[in-house]
Amino acid sequence: MRIGWIGGVERYEVQLERLAKAAGHELEYHRGDVRGRGAQSLEGLVERCQLIVIVTETNSHGAVQLARKLARQRGRGTLLLRKSGIARFARLLEAIDQATAQGLFHADGSMGSGYEAALLGA
Repeated sequence: MRIGWIGGVERYEVQLERLAKAAGHELEYHRGDVRGRGAQSLEGLVERCQLIVIVTETNSHGAVQLARKLARQRGRGTLLLRKSGIARFARLLEAIDQATAQGLFHADGSMGSGYEAALLGA
C-alpha cells in the first residue's frame, strides 16, 4: 500500500520510509507546508497514495483542511492523528496489515467501512 504522511517531525522521515519499506509498503512524506508549491505537491501526494495519514499537532489548520478535502475528492482513506512517532508508526503498519487481512482495504484502492477504527487501535 502507498501511504501518504502529512506533517510530523521531519527528522523521522527516513526512518518512517525504511519501516514502511520493510513492511512491504511505500511511504510518501509531505511537511504540511501549503505555501508556494506546497499545495500542489500535497495534491500530487494525495493522488498517488491510497491512505493519507495527517498529523495534526505539527500541521497548520489550512494544511489539515486541504489534505482532507483532496482525499475526500479522490476517494482516499484518511487517518487523523494528533501526534505520532516511530513506535506509533510501526504499530500503524501492523494494523494496516491486519485490516487488509480483514478485507477492509480492497485491491482497487477503495476502503471498506470500519478501516478507521481498525487503524486507530494501533
